[in-house]
Amino acid sequence: MLLATSMDSRYLSNGYVVGDEPGGVCVFVDSGAPLEPLLAFIEEHRLTPTHVLRTHSHGDHVVHEAELGLPVVLGPLVTGGLTVEAIPTPGHSDDMVCFVINDQWVFSGDTLFKDAVGGGTFEAIRHAVMDVYMAMPHERRVLPGHTDETTIGREWEHNPFVRVWRGIEPEGTERVSVVGRDATLIGWSPDYDGKGKAWVRFDDGTDAIVGGSRVERG
Repeated sequence: MLLATSMDSRYLSNGYVVGDEPGGVCVFVDSGAPLEPLLAFIEEHRLTPTHVLRTHSHGDHVVHEAELGLPVVLGPLVTGGLTVEAIPTPGHSDDMVCFVINDQWVFSGDTLFKDAVGGGTFEAIRHAVMDVYMAMPHERRVLPGHTDETTIGREWEHNPFVRVWRGIEPEGTERVSVVGRDATLIGWSPDYDGKGKAWVRFDDGTDAIVGGSRVERG
């Protein structure tokens, strides 16, 4: 397979092109990044675009979708030498889907990142990460909706949330405030934007995954 990546400088959102072989077909995965490098890649390898795979409908992932003029796919697909499996992973958004292409690469949208997970409904995110992603082959490449790629195996070993969910690391005990609401900081990761991502437990027992900028520490 052939792969090209583009990233938006403001939102750090990725757009991808996946081709089957030079002179063959390709698909876009999300369209929230500059198209120029992706279109140049398509021309260089003489590819014919057939579809756009949409991981979810948030604006930073669909901004250039209409410009492409291609059918938008939310489910499984076979085109040329590409076989696409679509796995619903709601949590960050109700329509979140991850796409596994040719059993090799998974495009994770905003659910799983290098060293972080997406914000959203806690139990749904935990289920998607632990029961869907962590059940995949550890050598599988993970191409997320923002910034750096990773692998399933790397996140199994190093992702701070996964390590707590696995029982490798203890839950945290630091007291924090989340937009004026008292909570305990259970887990923390650097996140893709440098602002951090927090797993907090409010004093009523409710768990949530929130952006680090919402957490007042110390």
